[in-house]
Amino acid sequence: MYTLYIANKNYSSWSLRPWLLMKQLDIPFEEILIPFGSADWDKNPSPTGQVPCLSEKQADGSFISVWDSLGITEYLADNHPQIWPQDKKARAWARCATAEMHSGFHSLRSICTNNIGLRIDVSAQTTPALQKDISRIDQLWNEGLDAFGGSFLAGAEFSAVDAFFAPVAFRFQTYGIRLSDKAAAYAAHLRELPVMQDWYAASLAEVWRDEAHEVEARNAGPWLQDLRAAG
Repeated sequence: MYTLYIANKNYSSWSLRPWLLMKQLDIPFEEILIPFGSADWDKNPSPTGQVPCLSEKQADGSFISVWDSLGITEYLADNHPQIWPQDKKARAWARCATAEMHSGFHSLRSICTNNIGLRIDVSAQTTPALQKDISRIDQLWNEGLDAFGGSFLAGAEFSAVDAFFAPVAFRFQTYGIRLSDKAAAYAAHLRELPVMQDWYAASLAEVWRDEAHEVEARNAGPWLQDLRAAG
């Protein structure tokens, strides 16, 4: 049985990726949520002290701990072939797009901080570097949808590449980012998945606040709406 350690659903885009991947593909796991700044944070077995972290108990009673969202994805793929597309061309494209999302888009990450329950006017912060990131994601999404002809990025079935871009679909909603028609429809499709709706509802219901994340959101621009439960 897998155990997945995550942090606040409102803030933690990294936690969403493996959580969504396993939920959408019906891979059973126990979820342990430890809020940022909690006194329980040291219960997370990750050697980096960060989330997400996946733990799996072995037959001899020992545990394997896997940290980093991409590391978790590849670990799961050893036993769950549906993690990646079955078609070789689609799988190669999906791995490249996933790696690009995992290591890139720094302006988007730094300016459009992940805060699912807010609606923020980011227009004053829309630098050329941020627009470049947005345009590249739009291009990637159109490329995958056109090349593999499915409602997901690498074909008809949900796979790891969709899980890695799912937090971006929430970011684009938070900041009202305009996309091409096909990219906007894909982002909406991701947000409408029942498991994404579950994550969204849990995000809004959280009453924890982490000041570092709140400062990042205030720096992004004026808040238009705060849909979160009162803290």
